[in-house]
Amino acid sequence: MSAQAYTIRTHQLGDMGWITYRHAMTVALDYGWGQPFESMIGEISAQFLKTYDPDKERCFIAERDGKMLGCVFVVNSGKKTAKLRLLFVEPEARGLGLAKRLVDEVVQFSREAGYEAILLWTMQILDSARHVYRKAGFEIISEEINTEFGENLVSETWELRLTENESI
Repeated sequence: MSAQAYTIRTHQLGDMGWITYRHAMTVALDYGWGQPFESMIGEISAQFLKTYDPDKERCFIAERDGKMLGCVFVVNSGKKTAKLRLLFVEPEARGLGLAKRLVDEVVQFSREAGYEAILLWTMQILDSARHVYRKAGFEIISEEINTEFGENLVSETWELRLTENESI
């Protein structure tokens, strides 16, 4: 699969079910996280649909020949701050620069929507995603021990400033 073999679109009917299913199943296989992780994804995607504001929020879907390869959300976190949520790339599509492209879409959309910063929350164990975030200019602003998914993990909050103002 070549790097140019996918397109980016916004969400459509049925996408949230796929996102919840594929993200939960892939992470369960890769890290052993089960129902608590699936529940979190389901809650985030359901909340997105319930309160969706197309001027301030977006779900970007990467697909090839009608098959979804990955996704990411940008949601309004208040106080001129966006939040990047649920970055996911199918294992078969990794290495194509798709995660970088999805994060770039979030940053571009957030700038155009007038946000001053983007926050994200991730786990320290997710090295590939963290590499993409760092390359995009995000910086870790806090860390904490997290047992939400049944094991001792370190969760991190990252920030990307889109303006010259001080950190939020």
